[in-house]
Amino acid sequence: TGNSSMSGFLTISIDFELFWGVRDVCSIEGYGPRILGYRQAVPAMLNLFREFDVAATWAVVGCAACTNKKELLAFAPTLRPGYLDEDLDPYAYLERVGSDESTDPYHFGGSLVRQIVATPRMELGSHTFSHFYCLEERREAGAFRADLASSRAILRRFDCQPASLVFPRNQYDEWHLGEAAAEGFTVFRGNEDHVLFRPRGREGQSAWIRVGRLADSYLNLTGDHPADPRRDASTLINVPSSRLLRAFNARLSLLEPMRLARIAEELERAAKRGGGYHLWWHPHNFGNDLAENLNFLRRVLERFRRLREETGMRSLTMAEAAGEGGGPRSQP
Repeated sequence: TGNSSMSGFLTISIDFELFWGVRDVCSIEGYGPRILGYRQAVPAMLNLFREFDVAATWAVVGCAACTNKKELLAFAPTLRPGYLDEDLDPYAYLERVGSDESTDPYHFGGSLVRQIVATPRMELGSHTFSHFYCLEERREAGAFRADLASSRAILRRFDCQPASLVFPRNQYDEWHLGEAAAEGFTVFRGNEDHVLFRPRGREGQSAWIRVGRLADSYLNLTGDHPADPRRDASTLINVPSSRLLRAFNARLSLLEPMRLARIAEELERAAKRGGGYHLWWHPHNFGNDLAENLNFLRRVLERFRRLREETGMRSLTMAEAAGEGGGPRSQP
């Protein structure tokens, strides 16, 4: 086993958002089956993490952590973003949300969050309260802090003081990082260091950028993206993303060995240089083709297990990884 101060690590983070993460771009009719598949995917992932003794950070949208609408309204901030594009406003959408988790499994996931908390080595982080869009135009500057305060309040219901923050749609800038630090967060998932992955609002997401990111999942177009923790200007510790674990795509199924090789090779290089590798996804990425997606994840975790045996590579949550390399780990 390698020297632990020099052995690499794998960090997994999962954006837990149910329908809140896609409601501005999808319909329940079209996307609902994926969300129902998501509810099967979460317990199945937890079983895999247990089997492989792997840690993970679950970045939870506060609305999705609620068990009913009454609770959601009680925790929702009074200061709201006032997006100039009303389609982005989750509060205007509330009339379409059902009363509780049993009647509306698309929007409420409190029971799933309890399963996560009951699983060893799982960290609860924040994905904001309302799936907040930091780089979309809004009227209320103070709304982001108010949203984070609500997110922390709902997560305290699960005996959790969240240290880790994942920004919805990977949208952030220096100002938002400073606000998050002031609200008590200590670590965030930054984006890969390449023009294809730079934080952008919706208008900056061209088809070429999307195609480039997809191709990079199969071919090494942008190089490795180490997840070596670093202290950001805002005082938050950045444990940057290395790769999105994309969903199985039946049309591209012949390329699956390339997709696995891309991740396996990056993981191996991280282990060899004693650095970090940060893999992330959404449970709805597994919502269709659940068996194929779980099988792919199993193969990634088998590769990790081999590296753990050969090199001492470790499995760390975002907060643990931040404590490794970015300075002292402080839970607020």
